[in-house]
Amino acid sequence: MFSLVIVFSCKQESKIESEIAQIDVDFIVERFDKAFGEAKPGDLPQLKSAYPFMFSDRYDDAFWITRMNDTLQQELTNESSKVFDELVDEKDEITQLFQHLKYYFPEFKVPRVITATSSVDYRNKVIVTDTIVLISIDTYLGKDHEFYQGIQHYLRQNFEREQMVVDMANAYAEKYSFQVNRKTLLDEMVYFGKLLYFKDVMVPFKNDAQKIGYTNDQLDWAKSNEFFIWNHFMDKELLYSTDSKLPSRFINPAPFSKFYLEMIDKESPGRIGQFIGWQIVKSYMANNDVDLKDMLIKEPIEIFNNSKYKPQK
Repeated sequence: MFSLVIVFSCKQESKIESEIAQIDVDFIVERFDKAFGEAKPGDLPQLKSAYPFMFSDRYDDAFWITRMNDTLQQELTNESSKVFDELVDEKDEITQLFQHLKYYFPEFKVPRVITATSSVDYRNKVIVTDTIVLISIDTYLGKDHEFYQGIQHYLRQNFEREQMVVDMANAYAEKYSFQVNRKTLLDEMVYFGKLLYFKDVMVPFKNDAQKIGYTNDQLDWAKSNEFFIWNHFMDKELLYSTDSKLPSRFINPAPFSKFYLEMIDKESPGRIGQFIGWQIVKSYMANNDVDLKDMLIKEPIEIFNNSKYKPQK
């Protein structure tokens, strides 16, 4: 019986993916980074007309002309152009993401996709609105690029071009997910579990390590120690705690998670609470007849109580 269920489920997923692949998506990747980097002062009016949202009214034309001639800006443009002469693979992956978004959210309209440099603003690698996707292309030059030498390794390990569509999917996950409160550790875990499950659905062509932004070794550690991590949370009564330190220990980006156990802390990846939240949401979706849209707006306690989540030793 179990084998038949697995086979039927796989056939259903294959059928859905075949339908998604037929969805028509039409867009171009607009290289504002190149256009601005190669522009002369006389080109500014035309650029401002084509991309008005890229030019804040707080700054006059003299500011933008100075920026065009700035040495750092020119270096960012040159390096971005070297790494991303073309974005053929990226456009293909973005197309697949948009196809999945249109399938699960029929109201989704394909936006303009625009690349720009941002002085390596890695806190805003991708910004999405209803009409625009803005990609900070200088945050995907490769983790060992000289521009990133002052940035901690746990952050720059995901400054790879393969993460571009993953970050875009995450931005859409934040847009479509909703929770009234995020007060407890469980609230935080389930919220980020929603975002990660959203990526399971929207970018199934990416592996789990890429979705969560771990190395393969970090993901293997999380999987191998899932039972221990869960027991630690339960034993220390952390799930419903509102301790303000818990997000920095287990949710927020960090070089490691903070169990306050020396050997474990050294080996663990950061954001381990996000990983556990992901497993809770996966278990909930596997054990309940709920569609993606409904899950994204359900409260954490409802998801947890109906998840039947219980990691095995």
